[in-house]
Amino acid sequence: MMNTMRTGLLLAGMTGLFLAVGYMIGGQGGMIMAFLFALAMNGWAYWNSDKMVLRMTKAEEVDAASHPEYYRIVEELARRAELPMPKVYIVHENQPNAFATGRNPANAAVAATTGLLEGLSKEELAGVMAHELAHIKNRDTLTMTITATLAGAISMLANFALFFGGRRNGALGLIGMLAMMILAPLGAMLVQMAISRTREYVADKSGAEICGNPLWLASALGKISGAAKRIENDGAERNPATAHMYIINPLSGARMDSLFSTHPAAENRIAELKRMAAEWGQTAPAPAAARGPWG
Repeated sequence: MMNTMRTGLLLAGMTGLFLAVGYMIGGQGGMIMAFLFALAMNGWAYWNSDKMVLRMTKAEEVDAASHPEYYRIVEELARRAELPMPKVYIVHENQPNAFATGRNPANAAVAATTGLLEGLSKEELAGVMAHELAHIKNRDTLTMTITATLAGAISMLANFALFFGGRRNGALGLIGMLAMMILAPLGAMLVQMAISRTREYVADKSGAEICGNPLWLASALGKISGAAKRIENDGAERNPATAHMYIINPLSGARMDSLFSTHPAAENRIAELKRMAAEWGQTAPAPAAARGPWG
């Protein structure tokens, strides 16, 4: 409940920042135009973001015939989560990672990299995919699409101020406009990062409940985070706007739980999952060793 309230407040803050930028550019009329602009962009993102992300990552749809173990794991977890069966994809990247996308549970997709499928045990893979299904169940995929769209729109509006002048003669003048151009996109990015970090903790908890063992996901996170530091994700490097979608930050920088990180530190998430397992009385050893050379 606390994380849900926090996400709501952060979304409200992001929207308020967007309207404030519109007001600074064009007064009340600018604020109204910014609001309509936001509605249009979010409407487009609502219907097309999943297709765009899958195209950007060059994801390939698979089925029970081509990848039976992976598909059956997702199918069983979706049944446990009481979700419609999502479309299942693979991304041909050596870095182990995964993400979910889609505007709602009925139009959702999960994707795992080939590095993830080759490197994790079945239990660890189940923990990861349960996390991604939790994002779908909690509608985080839609929340993060909205925040990413608003963040991009704020940056666009701030750039418009440079070319069209804005209210330079207003109370803040030229210096205020220049400050807005720098601070507004920065503020939007920080809010987006805060929402992303909040939703990751919630998805970890919900994913552990779906798969039934927090230690499976904890073990997977340790292996994925270690590998992500050594193996580049070429697709994410080309399209860094997709980084917040992955279970572990796929980019080469920002590995710490810092102000500018899209994800909480893996160590913090693992500790929370282990605490959860202890509360459940689960003291079983970690899943079997990974099959890949990076485990």
